[in-house]
Amino acid sequence: MSPHYLDHAATTPMLERARTAYFEELARVGNPSALHKSGRLARSVVEDARERMARALGAHPTELIWTSGGTEADNIALKGLYWARHSADPRRTRIVTTAIEHHAGLDPAHWLEAEHGATAVVLPVDREGRVDIAALRAEVAENFDHIALISVMWANNEVGAIQPIHEIVNIATEHGIPVHADAVQAVGHVPVDFKASGLATMAVSAHKFGGPVGVGALVARRDLTITPLTHGGGQERKIRSGTLNAAGFHAAAVAAEQAVAELADEAERLGALQRDLIRRIGEAIPDARLSGPQPGPERLPGNVHFIFPGCAAEALMFVLDSHGVEASNGSACTAGVAQASHVLMAMGRSERDAASTMRFSLGHTTVPEDIDALMAVLPEAVERARKVAGTFQQEVFG
Repeated sequence: MSPHYLDHAATTPMLERARTAYFEELARVGNPSALHKSGRLARSVVEDARERMARALGAHPTELIWTSGGTEADNIALKGLYWARHSADPRRTRIVTTAIEHHAGLDPAHWLEAEHGATAVVLPVDREGRVDIAALRAEVAENFDHIALISVMWANNEVGAIQPIHEIVNIATEHGIPVHADAVQAVGHVPVDFKASGLATMAVSAHKFGGPVGVGALVARRDLTITPLTHGGGQERKIRSGTLNAAGFHAAAVAAEQAVAELADEAERLGALQRDLIRRIGEAIPDARLSGPQPGPERLPGNVHFIFPGCAAEALMFVLDSHGVEASNGSACTAGVAQASHVLMAMGRSERDAASTMRFSLGHTTVPEDIDALMAVLPEAVERARKVAGTFQQEVFG
């Protein structure tokens, strides 16, 4: 029996059209940088995919830089923009970000702070995971001459909170500060238009919207100077050297087109499942607490995230897995050791609560039967996980 997969925020199955396109293109040979016929054909596939992907993202094709995924795109944006802006004006040492960023955004900022003299300014968020706009305004007003860039997630991967990107960009644009957005969780799930957003750069990852793993893009305005992280053949505006993955890019573009075309209907369908699941969890487990905004325009339609007090997340995850339900606690792991969610702690939750979470993320394969299967085992799974976790949490938290 196939598992009931409720971890689409981690990776979602490839859409059938994208999978077909991927395998068809894999049968061809040719390096897109080669000048012979096979190389030229491969290059035409890459450029066609670039045009189609850019159109789906509301960008110009020349703004799209292919990468291996969202993590690489975030690193190019944060490090490349910081180095270029700091080189142009040494006063620009501040990187403004938020406390709930994915580690692909947080870690480069802290690395630049440790290794290159940057100052990482981490803005607070409210109890639903939305950035403190007043704190951002104050930071920009006081230090605009010293800010290299602002970096913020469009939508949070753990609790689904959607940030006010346009408001953030408007605050920054007044002082000519570039804004980078990690849109990995947003594309294909909420409307994303790069040009209309006013962003300087934006990271996307194909396996979050039905494309292949290992393919992503950095969308970057043409007027920006970005210092490259890698050097070699000079591909992708000399910002990201390396042999281009024609099959992967082709499949990613096909997936992006379908995900964007079906976005409104799919968001409505997933939103209905989301609301039903939230209601049923609340009824079955009265002390469970929803994390993040209420369902609606400020939350991703497929995201359901709960705190189950007294229930160690990893224990609950394994109990559910043993019953054929796959979900995630959404927390970072270091060397296989689960840690309390930095996102939940930034939202004002205790370390104990931040270690007692579970994320159920819905996607294009999710059907009502998956929700039924989860609810058939969740109450008992929570009780079992609480018993297993009791001794562990007593030792850790006292």
